[in-house]
Amino acid sequence: MYRKLLYLSIAALPLLPISSAQAESGASYYSARGNGMTCAHRTRPFGSIVTVSYGSRSIQCRVNDRGPFIRGRVIDLSLNAARALGMMQSGVIRVSLD
Repeated sequence: MYRKLLYLSIAALPLLPISSAQAESGASYYSARGNGMTCAHRTRPFGSIVTVSYGSRSIQCRVNDRGPFIRGRVIDLSLNAARALGMMQSGVIRVSLD
């Protein structure tokens, strides 16, 4: 009987498309201490690795700070990460995070 109830409750959930990577506006860069590929994110845990994609380029950076605190921006990249991603001319770009 328990299995039937569990099955019914799972079956009643709506089916939504799930994507691990989603486009989010507002990646910018800042001058961070150190020379690593680091970034600031408001909610991701410190030390976690984030894959940031822009066009045909993709980089991995480690979350070591909180931010950005400007509306419309979801991640701040260190200068090294911004250079590797090819966004130095743009300033603020639309990226997908994974």
